[in-house]
Amino acid sequence: MADSDRNELGILGTAKYIDIDLGNLNDFEITLDLDDWDKSFCNYNYLFYSNNTEYGGIIEDIKVDTKANTIKHKGYTWRGLLTQKIIEPPNGLSYLNVTGDANTIIQSLIGTTFGDLVVVDDVISGFAINYQFPRYINLLDGVNKMLSMVGAKLKLYFVNEDMKVHIQAVSIIDYSDELEYSQDQLINFNTRDYRRGINHLICLGGGELTEREVIHLYLQEDGTIGSEQFYFGLSERVTTFDYANAEDTSSLIESGINRFKELLNYTELSMSIDEIEADLGDIVGGRERVTGLSMRKPIVQKILKVTGNNISIEFKVGD
Repeated sequence: MADSDRNELGILGTAKYIDIDLGNLNDFEITLDLDDWDKSFCNYNYLFYSNNTEYGGIIEDIKVDTKANTIKHKGYTWRGLLTQKIIEPPNGLSYLNVTGDANTIIQSLIGTTFGDLVVVDDVISGFAINYQFPRYINLLDGVNKMLSMVGAKLKLYFVNEDMKVHIQAVSIIDYSDELEYSQDQLINFNTRDYRRGINHLICLGGGELTEREVIHLYLQEDGTIGSEQFYFGLSERVTTFDYANAEDTSSLIESGINRFKELLNYTELSMSIDEIEADLGDIVGGRERVTGLSMRKPIVQKILKVTGNNISIEFKVGD
C-alpha cells in the first residue's frame, strides 16, 4: 500500500477478499472486515500494487456494509486509468495520424496527463507505426488497436523504486505453436456444434400479396450463399426473412444474406485457462478432446482473486 503522495505504507495482509480484473472491467475490489480497517492504511486516492506486475490501482470508491461488517475499496487498475482519457483529433483535422516508433507515439499521447504517475519507458520498441486513430476513442482502446496492427501489445507494471507505473510496447507471444492446452491440463472448455441451421431463406420485400417481391437464397455445399437449391427433402431447413421496407432488390438480397449468416450451422469453442505464464494479448491454443474442436485465440482478460491465503488467476480468451 502507498498513500496519496505515494509514500509506501507496507503490505496489506488483512484483506478478506481481493478481486482484480484486467482486460474487461479493468477495476479492482478489496474487501476488509471493518474491525481490520485502518483509515491511515486504506483510504481515498491511496495506491495498492504488486511490484513489477500490472496488479494495482487507485482507491476511489469506498463502500461500507455494517450488517456484513465489511468495507470495500474499489477503483480502476492502471490499465483502467487509460480508459478515462480520450484521444481527440487535432484542431481543424478529422483524425489524429501518427508515425514513428510505438513507444514514442505512446509517450506523445500520455505526456503528463497522469502527472508523473505513468511513464513510458525510454526505449525503442522496434515497432514502426503508421496509424490513424478512430475519432474520440479512449486511450487504452486506441493504443491497443494501434499496436495490434504491428503484432504488439501494451505492457504495464508498477515499480516501487520510483513509485510509478511503467508502460511500453512489447511483442505478442504466440504460445499456440509450442503449447496446446486441453482438458488433460485442467483447462475448462465450453463447446457447441450446432447443425440445425437454416439452408434456405425466403426473403420477402416490398409489395402486397402476389405483387410482393420474393427472393430465394440457398446455402451451397461449399458454404457460400447462392440462388440454386442444394439441400432437399429431410436435409432442407427453410424460414422467411421479412423486409418490407427494402429499397430495392439489391438491398433485399444484401440484408437477406446478412440475416442468413446468422442462421447457419456453427461451431463454438471457448476456454478458460488457469495459472500460465502469459499476458493480455498473448495467443494460446486449445483442443477439446470430446468433439475434437480446436481454437487459437488471444488472451483478453485476466482475473486475479485472493481469498485468505488462496490465490487464483483465471485467463479468458476472445476474438
